[in-house]
Amino acid sequence: MVGVIHHRTAETCVDAILAQVGKTIVLGLPLGLGKANHIANALYRRAEADPSIRLKIFTALTLEKAVHGPKLLRQFAGPIAERLFGTYPDLLYAAAARAGTLPPNIEVMEFYLLAGHWLHVPAAQHNYISANYTDAARLLIDRGVNVIAQLVAKGTTKSGPAFSLSCNTDVTLDLLDEIEKRRRHGPPIVFAAEVNDELPFMTGAAALPVEHFDHVLDSPETRFALMAPPKEPVSLGHHAIGLHIAGLIKDGGTLQLGIGALADAVAWALILRHTRNQVFRQLAGRLGRFGEGERNIFSEGLYGVSEMFADVFLDLYRTGILKRRAPDGTLLHAAFFIGPRNFYRALREMPESERDGFRMMPISFTNDIGGPGEQEKRVMRRGARFVNTAMMASLLGEMASDTRDDGQVVSGVGGQYNFVAQAHALDGARSIIGLNATRMAGGRLSSNIRMSCSHVTIPRHLRDIVVTEFGVADLRAKSDRDCIVAMLNIAHSQFQPGLLQQAKRAGKIEPGYEIPGPFRQNTKQALIANLTPSAHGGALPEYPFGTDLDPMEQHLAAALEKLKSRGGTMYVLRALLRSFVPHRRMESVEAGLQRLGLASPSSVDDRVLRRVLMMELEQVIERPGNAGMKR
Repeated sequence: MVGVIHHRTAETCVDAILAQVGKTIVLGLPLGLGKANHIANALYRRAEADPSIRLKIFTALTLEKAVHGPKLLRQFAGPIAERLFGTYPDLLYAAAARAGTLPPNIEVMEFYLLAGHWLHVPAAQHNYISANYTDAARLLIDRGVNVIAQLVAKGTTKSGPAFSLSCNTDVTLDLLDEIEKRRRHGPPIVFAAEVNDELPFMTGAAALPVEHFDHVLDSPETRFALMAPPKEPVSLGHHAIGLHIAGLIKDGGTLQLGIGALADAVAWALILRHTRNQVFRQLAGRLGRFGEGERNIFSEGLYGVSEMFADVFLDLYRTGILKRRAPDGTLLHAAFFIGPRNFYRALREMPESERDGFRMMPISFTNDIGGPGEQEKRVMRRGARFVNTAMMASLLGEMASDTRDDGQVVSGVGGQYNFVAQAHALDGARSIIGLNATRMAGGRLSSNIRMSCSHVTIPRHLRDIVVTEFGVADLRAKSDRDCIVAMLNIAHSQFQPGLLQQAKRAGKIEPGYEIPGPFRQNTKQALIANLTPSAHGGALPEYPFGTDLDPMEQHLAAALEKLKSRGGTMYVLRALLRSFVPHRRMESVEAGLQRLGLASPSSVDDRVLRRVLMMELEQVIERPGNAGMKR
């Protein structure tokens, strides 16, 4: 093919793609935000209407505007989704996969699922591919990819008109050599772009000359709102983990962070350490067992290398923490991003000279220490701290981060394994896994630290540092016995005796061992006593970096989360009994119930739900401060 072809409709783009590759389409879509939704939907519709077309879709982290789940969740989250990204076009393959209505000639395979959103959906669970993020490009090539469709930003460079891969350089940059080779020798890989002006124009390796593309869809219909998931609230437990981790980050070092409440907690703790150092030291002291750690402000600062460009990296930059630059002047090398609306806007409006400090790279660069430029990477990534999260951990230091005991996939391996391995391969580097010590579901408290894990993401031979709200366990180079001791010390005290007995029965620790007294006070109550005064004083806010939720939505989110975690028949009965006690009516509570469709419930179930939620909303609205304990 010679020259790029511009299209005003997705249908003509699909006509051209079919003319090039025929009726067997293996479509590669970027992870998360970078999918060319209109092109993907047009290909889906064409295959749906023509059974002779075979369409296979390979992707990860499919985003959905439509809210799924119980009616109450839909009542709450539906209006938020509509307000924040109402014009975002839902992906047709996602709706069909969820409904179980995918035509037999269409397959969808993902190597990373949006956390928790695809549990018990057969099409997603059957076709999930367990793979490291770093291997995604090779996976696509091995499965015969012949179409890549990506959302891009339009702009110019010194060389002329260009399209930026913007939020998703990750896999696409690693495929460029294969695309060029196949153009010369066939069969071709068609490279299609869909322009969206909401995307920031990232420069460097992300900016490609127009001639790199075969087809470009650029029309008013592609100017849709980008998905911008609202911030999760940061609990006291998350803040405690963040404070512990902040004491492990070396000045002059390198930082990798993920997404979510824990990443926000870590970034906030680092900002406290740098901008309110005395407050940070006081909080660290209250947590106890902190050791000397790293408590000073950041003089040399940090350099970032992270598969995900989390929005909090901008906050670390603005506060003077992210300031150590690579030889090319880069503050952060990353491979993809997704975040709140103000994050996209900040990048769009940033002067190009400043935005150049944030470079989007192939996933092989961020997640792997080997390959071209290995020595330069090793020098630059000094003092590296790779911070990730897990769902569960074993006493022997195994981590379960993506799959439940029953085999249902919650998310995926992503880059976690690669970053942990990288920490062991780099001099002076450490892997840090943040873990909530417990979880509450259906009114039952369970330990996230177990004797063993049914499914393992990180094996025990790569164990390193594990952090819960109750402390830090340094497991590197420790014997199994000493590893068990360290993990017991950061477990919730309710579960320590049972875990210790399991270890003794397994012959992994001496029969007479007892957990030292100072480590037998790991409770929610102790944590609240230590940190609540600071939370009420504003040092540990529930949304440290703001939120797109209005005050009512914040209250509703907190009440619904409590209801979900507490659950159980006895809790509902107690709540009902309390609801009959005379109390003053609160307008804000009534407004919240109205929002959830519970102002005038007709069914018995809805009347019970109204009374239970009324109590939860009253407690949330009346609590002092704005940081509550959420497990």
